[in-house]
Amino acid sequence: MPTRGFRWIAYSAALLTFALIIVGGVVRISDSGLGCGAEGSGTKGWPLCGGRVVPLINVNMIVEYSHRILAATVTVLIASLVVLAWRRYRSDVRLFRFCLAALGLIFFQAALGGLTVEKGLKEELVATHLGIAMLQIALLLYIARLATVRASSGGPLTARPAATRAMRTLAICATVAALGTIVAGGYMSASELHGTPSEHTAVDPHTACGTDFPGCAGGGPLPFGTSRAVDIHLTHRAFMYVTVALVLALFVVVLRGRRRLDPESARTLLTASGTAVAVLAGQVLLGALNVWTGEHAWLVVAHLTGGALLWLSLVYFTLLVIGAPQPAESPARRKAQVQAAPAGGSI
Repeated sequence: MPTRGFRWIAYSAALLTFALIIVGGVVRISDSGLGCGAEGSGTKGWPLCGGRVVPLINVNMIVEYSHRILAATVTVLIASLVVLAWRRYRSDVRLFRFCLAALGLIFFQAALGGLTVEKGLKEELVATHLGIAMLQIALLLYIARLATVRASSGGPLTARPAATRAMRTLAICATVAALGTIVAGGYMSASELHGTPSEHTAVDPHTACGTDFPGCAGGGPLPFGTSRAVDIHLTHRAFMYVTVALVLALFVVVLRGRRRLDPESARTLLTASGTAVAVLAGQVLLGALNVWTGEHAWLVVAHLTGGALLWLSLVYFTLLVIGAPQPAESPARRKAQVQAAPAGGSI
């Protein structure tokens, strides 16, 4: 049975991974991504920083290196989970395997981070780096929840509210759409593309739609094909529109289906889905402000923070309902069905 210390490490690793994502946003917006070395700097740029183990040369180096120190701390915490799971909870195969998976993922993430620096912050690598960070925090939350349930019940992962198939399906789809939105946003944010060769003025994908939202550059909401910069921007918006539709549909399904649930399940799922809707509303507003007011560092970081919080709220809801039992028929519903049934056995 996982101890409180094991659960504390798991939750701490998840919290620090969240902080790592936000600090990564600060690194990006402060142009510190190559603070430790330019493209092609080899080991002097990573794992060293400017050829030094502890760089204290300039602000960009310090910002970039703080991100690395935080990543190293997360790695140590995850390695501690693996050691503890191996020494004390080897019989819990699922717990041990997921801890091992988290360690493998953080090592892959570290290697990808080094490659991202070496290749000069290529958009594809930056976006992938952000996406894997989101998967990492989701995996750590699963480990923390699994350990918590194991400690409370000492048995299989059964401490879940009842949920319908529609709730599970929408939760998974909304979570995937949110991840797509975040990755597309990371690509747009990291992009150094400046329009197409045929354009006479430089166009940054972040500002490719001007100050128009929900429209774009005086056109409709999704005028794809105007330029590659616009297409990059609109890809992020398209994922966002899908995410909004799915999260709202999830909330409506939970709201309408609450009578089929026991009071505790209904309260838990309504709170979780309502939280996701509230975070989504704030995130859409932050995105709109990013467009209406132009690129401001604090808004970009706030938008990234909101995206991470939205992802966490959807991951949490999904962890609640995946594998959850179907809701039992309430006494009132059974009574209504009995009353509606024809008397006797024939028509």
